[in-house]
Amino acid sequence: MEERNSDVVVKVWEINKERLACMQQKIWEEPRLMSKTAGRSSCCIFRVPRRLVEINGRSYQPHIISIGPYHRGEPHLRMIEEHKWRYLGSLIARTQAHGLGLEDYLKALHPLETKARECYSEIIQLDTHDFLEMMVLDGCFIVDFFRKIGKMHPFEPDDPLVSMSWVFSFFLRDLLLLENQLPFFVLERLFDITKMPGEESGPSLASLALGFFNNTLLRPEMILQKHSDLKGKHLLDLLRLSFIPEEHEVGIHDHPPTHLIQCVSKLRKAGIKLMPGKSDSFLTVKFRNGVIEMPPVTIDDFLTCFFQNCVAFELCHKDCTKHITTYATLLDCLINTAKDVEYLCDRNIFENYFGTDSEVARFINNLGKDVTFDADNCYLSKLFDDVNEYYRNGWHVQLAGMKYTYFDTPWSFISAFAAFLLLLLTIAQTFYTVYPYFRPP
Repeated sequence: MEERNSDVVVKVWEINKERLACMQQKIWEEPRLMSKTAGRSSCCIFRVPRRLVEINGRSYQPHIISIGPYHRGEPHLRMIEEHKWRYLGSLIARTQAHGLGLEDYLKALHPLETKARECYSEIIQLDTHDFLEMMVLDGCFIVDFFRKIGKMHPFEPDDPLVSMSWVFSFFLRDLLLLENQLPFFVLERLFDITKMPGEESGPSLASLALGFFNNTLLRPEMILQKHSDLKGKHLLDLLRLSFIPEEHEVGIHDHPPTHLIQCVSKLRKAGIKLMPGKSDSFLTVKFRNGVIEMPPVTIDDFLTCFFQNCVAFELCHKDCTKHITTYATLLDCLINTAKDVEYLCDRNIFENYFGTDSEVARFINNLGKDVTFDADNCYLSKLFDDVNEYYRNGWHVQLAGMKYTYFDTPWSFISAFAAFLLLLLTIAQTFYTVYPYFRPP
């Protein structure tokens, strides 16, 4: 619209009605990539932050099986998708004899739909029918697979999911991934309604799940039995919680700011030793009398995957304790180079099946990159303080530094001994040269 006054032309800007309507629509749209419920404690299944993916690559992506909505329908996962239907049919065949069919599975999960959707950090673009189908298909597969692994029911003859070792090894890792989870209460509901007569006193779902992962962890049976009633947010959290000792309490400490500790090489120069500890969990790290005690840990493809996904989970979840992140930070402090890894292997603290010492050092240094960590309020804050206090103590640091420099290896000891012997001979020669001048014959 234009207004003419003499020779002046004034243009009045007009709002584009379509753009205004579009903006109004965006105001009322629900966030999809990070839902409004993502900040609640009930939300526990997240997309891994992009920065962690850039650092660690495909460590968060499933290789052969999709569980849940995030990787549903991806072409490279179709092979196992076909076998999920086979396992669902096998489960239905058993329960149908007792009056429980597919329709009953769907009805059992329908009341849990809203609660299950809120467990995901993204808005799931599936209608009720597709969402429940996914939950039943994926959940029944996991439940039936765990029962067969636990020898509650036999596998079909020559079942490729267990007879082909490469498939099983990828299962172990894929079922740990943060992006590849179902809420644990969904699995428990399916587990409970599909119990056969006589199975009420059998192993719990937690026992079967931990038994499945124990095919690679090889923990003593008594440790698994202690966690038979453990409840996690999902399978990753269940396994994570099984490593956290009951006595580990994390509180707010009223003390000066905690500083992280030095690497293995510098600690050794200060007289601090590292020894293998005795505990059911690698998280139980102790420091006393100048010795850091660390339970042995096996570094392999499974444990590295477990560490990476636990760190991502602890980073994203609102109320999650940070035990694995704290332990990863400890390792990152201790290890700067391949020689630090070599020392921990020599002390039987690390058992390395992952790669070269340099590859282990690189993995550990990447594990804590761009991860938020509060050293003051972690379960190892007192250990950090005690180690630093010991490290700053003067007399034993100087003594240990001399010992590390001159007596650490046979060659350095021989060199130091030769230098000391030469010094004695020089002193003796000087004495016998000067002595006659003071005591002439």
